[in-house]
Amino acid sequence: MTAVPRRSRGLTPLLVPLLAGGLVVLALGVYGRAHTPTGFAVGVAGFSAALPMKAWLTTGVLVLAFVQLVSALSMWGRLGITIPPAVHRWSGRLAFLLTIPVAFHCLYALGLQYDVPRVLAHSLLGCFFYGLFTAKLLALPRRDAPGWTLPVLGGLAFTALVGIWLTSSFWFFTAIGLKV
Repeated sequence: MTAVPRRSRGLTPLLVPLLAGGLVVLALGVYGRAHTPTGFAVGVAGFSAALPMKAWLTTGVLVLAFVQLVSALSMWGRLGITIPPAVHRWSGRLAFLLTIPVAFHCLYALGLQYDVPRVLAHSLLGCFFYGLFTAKLLALPRRDAPGWTLPVLGGLAFTALVGIWLTSSFWFFTAIGLKV
């Protein structure tokens, strides 16, 4: 007979993941403000400019985030259908990889801006997303974490991504158009 891991009711098992996530948020925000933005795009790889690259890659991330949501609901038995856990893992990995060039460009070329409310919200949501992602990955192997940990952190990460998309890609597509 195998022992079922005991779930903790306290927050102690989440102390390190949440502190690490908070440090990531803080580090990205401080770097974004302290770093002198270069103002030019790096690595637009097949796109006409940085903004279309960021808008389309972020849209891809949003689509993959919906795959994450549906596959997570399936894994938690909330859909009545079974989606292999590998779909969740690989869609998450791909989504994260797509965020890297976007985040790099945002931090390197633009920094954390606060002059325009939409841009401030976008900058803060970007920092918040990476902090949540860090906390979620560090909490994932913790068998003593409360049962609500992964759904809450995943839900917050999904919400942050929707906010990031609304303050960037949606704005771009409605203000500029569907440029590639």
